[in-house]
Amino acid sequence: MRLRRARCLTCYWHDGLFVVHPYPQGTPSTVHPAAAEVLTAFDEWLDPETADRSLPHLTAETVREAVRSLTEAGTLLAEGSCEAVRDEETARHWRTWAPEASFFHYATQDIDDRQPAGAGAAGFRDPAPDPVLFTGYPDAPRVLLPRPIAGLDAPYGQVLHARRTHRDFSDAPVSLGTLGVLLAAVFGPVDFIDSGRAALYRRTSPQGGARQELDTYLGILNVTGLDPGWYHYNGLEHSLELLAVGLTRDEAAVLCADQEWIGAAAFLVVLAARLERMSVKYATPRCYRVCLLNAGHLGQTFALTATALGLGPAETGAFRDTPVARRCTLDNTGHTPLHVLAAGHPGPGGGNAPPTATADAFGATRLSGSTT
Repeated sequence: MRLRRARCLTCYWHDGLFVVHPYPQGTPSTVHPAAAEVLTAFDEWLDPETADRSLPHLTAETVREAVRSLTEAGTLLAEGSCEAVRDEETARHWRTWAPEASFFHYATQDIDDRQPAGAGAAGFRDPAPDPVLFTGYPDAPRVLLPRPIAGLDAPYGQVLHARRTHRDFSDAPVSLGTLGVLLAAVFGPVDFIDSGRAALYRRTSPQGGARQELDTYLGILNVTGLDPGWYHYNGLEHSLELLAVGLTRDEAAVLCADQEWIGAAAFLVVLAARLERMSVKYATPRCYRVCLLNAGHLGQTFALTATALGLGPAETGAFRDTPVARRCTLDNTGHTPLHVLAAGHPGPGGGNAPPTATADAFGATRLSGSTT
């Protein structure tokens, strides 16, 4: 019987142990570190006896034991087996993004029901002090934003169908009042609830467990009454806390992977996850998926609210994480950027919207069919 190392496989050290983690069907298993060398010998289909001869510095017993444990762990697959076929298919479908995206997807797939007694299905941890509900910078200069919060009377259907991603902005500044309405409506608290261990707050977007792990940072370029620079939105105070002075169009573009259009926006919004707010309750790593989904929820509400206020919204996942974190004064470990939003007054180009699809475009399109 010939064997081959799984194509979909990640190996790592964890708590001093060497772990092999095949996916999608495998589970993490600890093996002796010497097994990594044996795995290397099975890059293509090979029988164990031939592998034994290619590893003369290892005893036959060592190789046999390694092959046995690696086969049981699902990291060595038998030729023609269902597992081998699925491994090939998975590797083919994910090859563009492998190994990072495929491993994250499958390593966090399915709810882990092996939680400690009393932990609950979602992995509720033992009581521990919750992080602060609102991030704040008490020593930072601040601007208290205008109240009352108004200006969102546009019909929902009109806003929903008018929403477009804009990449063309005018030079007209956004007023401080408009920015304040947008921030309060999207990122401010709606009400407060009792979680059973402490108070939490809700926003206008759904957020997993109401943990509100996403903080709001702004890069101001063209807003009336605000100097260009980097600010934090304090939702408790409805204020902007100045973190760093100075931001240019060129810098904004560089931070967002050299997308020149974003430098013409009036402001950027960086959504940054304070991970402990989520992890203090949920032990399962699957919850990092929820953090990403939460960022998307806020992004959609941001886009609709900006549209209702007459602004042109945009979003991008293409940004340079490390310098963005640095400009927002984040440590990029427990407090890390996940998503970038932007807005400004729409330019005369209609937001650089793509043209309506023509007959030629539809002729080149496969509208439906089997996925296989």
